[in-house]
Amino acid sequence: MRGWTGGWKAAVVVVLLAGCGAPAGGGGTGAGPGPSETAGTGTGAAESGSSGPARPPRPALSARSSPAAPEGTTPSRPTRAPGSPTAPAGGCAAGRVEVTVSPGGPVRQRLCVRPGTVVTLVLRPRLDDRRWTAVRSSAPALVVPAGWRVDANGTAHAVLRCAGTRGGGAEVTVAARAPDVAGAARPAFTLRLDVVPYAREG
Repeated sequence: MRGWTGGWKAAVVVVLLAGCGAPAGGGGTGAGPGPSETAGTGTGAAESGSSGPARPPRPALSARSSPAAPEGTTPSRPTRAPGSPTAPAGGCAAGRVEVTVSPGGPVRQRLCVRPGTVVTLVLRPRLDDRRWTAVRSSAPALVVPAGWRVDANGTAHAVLRCAGTRGGGAEVTVAARAPDVAGAARPAFTLRLDVVPYAREG
């Protein structure tokens, strides 16, 4: 009897253990994810981590403009009085200038000078029978001829003094005629003087 009783007890214990272990194993299998699911979840996390967070867009660069000049200001430029002659590209003579007229040269010349300039005019002897006789200015208030003389060899001299403050133009004419021919002397040379004042800054 004792042998049978011990065998039944052992059988009951085995059955109870088997009954208790079956629900526990089934519950664990139903609740937890399978190996394939766990691997899939890890792969997705790796893929999202490789892309990294999105970078914010960079601000657009604006063009830089140069500062404008203050309103109402203009650069200073040389000005001249309206109607006054302009200086040529080579500039105007100032101080003391000598102009020599030789035989066969041009009978008209032009010279730009500054106010107060003194021009010494020298006329070489002529090749014809005429001699230099006189000098005159078309604008004596602007250019005053003085110091007229004729040497024994026929060379004539004159000093032309330009006004010291004003500008304008004047023609200086020198006449010539033959000594033994009656009548008035005729113009033989003309010097055009353009008196140009210095430009004023403003």
